[in-house]
Amino acid sequence: MPLLKMPIMNGYEATQEIRKLENRKLADNPIIAMTANAFEEDRISALKAGMNDHLAKPIQLEKLYEIMSRYLQQ
Repeated sequence: MPLLKMPIMNGYEATQEIRKLENRKLADNPIIAMTANAFEEDRISALKAGMNDHLAKPIQLEKLYEIMSRYLQQ
């Protein structure tokens, strides 16, 4: 399974740590994977890790705006 790559921890680990925060306002912020990992199993892994959504690269602006508007309206 490919991981979302970041310097200290991967995106899955970072998401899990954010979700564990005591401050629920911070812990519940929307997290959207933006990754070159575009397979369905990658999307499922992101959601299982606690992310709200998954957006594969190359980024399609219409899809990005759709996802952002979904979470900005909350």
